[in-house]
Amino acid sequence: MEISAKTRLLTVIGDPVAHSLSPAMHNAACRALGLDAVYVALQVPAASLPAVLAMQAAIGGAGNVTVPHKEAVERSVARKTDVCTRVGACNTFWTEAGELVGDNTDVVGVAAALDTLGATPKGERWLVVGTGGSARATAVTAADRGATLFVRSRDASRAKAFAKWASGIGASTSVANGPIEVDVAINATPLGLTGHDPLPVDVNHIPGVQRALDLVYAPGETRWVHALRERGIEAADGREVLVQQGAAAFERFFPGVDAPVEVMRAAVVRALRS
Repeated sequence: MEISAKTRLLTVIGDPVAHSLSPAMHNAACRALGLDAVYVALQVPAASLPAVLAMQAAIGGAGNVTVPHKEAVERSVARKTDVCTRVGACNTFWTEAGELVGDNTDVVGVAAALDTLGATPKGERWLVVGTGGSARATAVTAADRGATLFVRSRDASRAKAFAKWASGIGASTSVANGPIEVDVAINATPLGLTGHDPLPVDVNHIPGVQRALDLVYAPGETRWVHALRERGIEAADGREVLVQQGAAAFERFFPGVDAPVEVMRAAVVRALRS
């Protein structure tokens, strides 16, 4: 890929961000379509976020947002889509008339990955572990699908606040403190990014679970996915979420251009093998 003064710069901002496969995925898509653009990762501490967002608006930037900045960026963009407002978290942004516009494509990604697992029947019981931006996208998906939602967090006050917020957007939600019977379990925390992380939830604490989605992705998949499969539970890591939200974001960056989904998926698979 040759970079010139005309090359468009796309970025993913987060802290940490070195684990992100968004650059590999989006750069593969740009190469496949012959687009003069390059996608890079920027590690942005919370204190630097306002300056980085101002810079993005000033240069006509676009890109994605990952942990832990999704909620802060949603509050900072000048305009936002209805779904971004509903989720209260922004994972995709671009510039229009010198102002940042925010969107949330995580909802698309979570919904598509759950479809692949077969988690579609109305009235299912879902457990989401975590209360951040990805958990919020999960709650919106639960509301849209008529699922009863339980939330678990190490911070009791955050869990309670999340349950109140999620109920307010139409997802019947309560806090889960101990073992609970659910149909679907979803890890929306960063646990699993490193090999020594504890499991987000003990498999023994979710009796009856049939399917599970780990929004973390890792080479060889995550420990939690392996632990679930050893119990005969259908489970997947976050790679399909990454691909589907990335494809939706790509079409925000390049309006009128269809994202090369298979190219993007193949790039993610390659990166997770290396």
